[in-house]
Amino acid sequence: MNHIKFDYSQALLNASEFEHLKGHVQLAHQMLHEKTGAGNDYVGWVDYTKKLTEAEINDIQQTADMIRETADAFIIIGIGGSYLGAKTVLDALMHPFHNELPKSERKAPKIYFAGNQISSTYMAYLLEHIEGENVYVNVISKSGTTTEPAIAFRLLKAALEAKHGKEGAQKRIIATTDRARGALRTLADKEGYKTFVIPDDVGGRYSVITPVGLLPIAVGGIDLKAFLKGVNDGVDAFANPLVAENPAYQYAVLRNVLYRKGKAIEVLVNYEPSMAFLAEWWMQLFGESEGKDNMGIFPTKMNNSTDLHSMGQMIQDGPRIMFETVVTLDAVEKDIVLEADADNLDGLNYLAGKKMSAVNDSAFQGTAEAHVDGNVPNLHISLSKLDAYHLGHLMYFFMKACGVSGYLMGVNPFDQPGVEAYKKNMFRLLGKPV
Repeated sequence: MNHIKFDYSQALLNASEFEHLKGHVQLAHQMLHEKTGAGNDYVGWVDYTKKLTEAEINDIQQTADMIRETADAFIIIGIGGSYLGAKTVLDALMHPFHNELPKSERKAPKIYFAGNQISSTYMAYLLEHIEGENVYVNVISKSGTTTEPAIAFRLLKAALEAKHGKEGAQKRIIATTDRARGALRTLADKEGYKTFVIPDDVGGRYSVITPVGLLPIAVGGIDLKAFLKGVNDGVDAFANPLVAENPAYQYAVLRNVLYRKGKAIEVLVNYEPSMAFLAEWWMQLFGESEGKDNMGIFPTKMNNSTDLHSMGQMIQDGPRIMFETVVTLDAVEKDIVLEADADNLDGLNYLAGKKMSAVNDSAFQGTAEAHVDGNVPNLHISLSKLDAYHLGHLMYFFMKACGVSGYLMGVNPFDQPGVEAYKKNMFRLLGKPV
């Protein structure tokens, strides 16, 4: 059963353009599954969740349950893949005003993020905001020395120790880090923190399906087993080497065909605010995987219909170097029926009796028609609904497509050498000892 519908009928391509890359996909599939391609040390994510034991899942769930029962606030410290995946799932599936709900109505502590930037203002306000709260912290870093999360952890660790003492802080800090090496592993062993392991063969942008993402997701009260079932069904569904039967590979092929035709920018579009952060995770996944050797499709996003009133003009009439991938839902969680108004000053009575979701769907369909008419290729991914299962399935869809797409493009999709350039300059400016 296909839990993702992928429609490329408006990709503005002919069949021959699609066909000529099928043989290359077979090779990319083989490189990925047999671990013979570039970056093969980091392809453990391909079947990672299939190897997770019941004991490992229960350990994550029990730790999350303890935090949910005890904590007023839970802070996730991490940058890049160490927080993007978890935030994507939490934003998509939790109440949009979760932190503002009364404690009696929340099924999880208030959740905050730190260490994903170096803003002193943000950090100062966060430290002020959590005063008086029973705070638990999950610090996520393979090395423990990445600047942004290391600074945030130093400050939050000091705050916890000042309030609870070393022993009290030790009970409130969970470290997700390397199995045996690194500064954070050394500190965790010394202080006795509860720890989870970042697998050696899974890179950060693919790590949402490991304890990096699974613990925060479970703390948020998301159905962990349903999420993992969605991922595991994706592992099976998207392992088919036949392009005609594998929508993830179809997506990878189409992106590469469009790129070769001069479409250098891909816009991920959504029509639900709860899905806005999916694009942030997707942008890191594809941008960091493919942007190498002066190559790569530039990934960006539109949150519609909001951005139709800002960037819609650029998409419609700007340079023809863009294509769109639109993610929609067949069913929304809540709906509203619009009613007639006696004065009708806003002229909206023609919508009386219609559901608000139908108006949103018409915005999607009308926009797609206009953009395709304007020579902007459109790819369409639809989910039957937004829940833990379908989101896990969708995220694995993108991960699998990304690995194959990178190989089709001729780059190593599992390294990120360019990320180090800014760090070297920053360290030099700060006078870091060599």
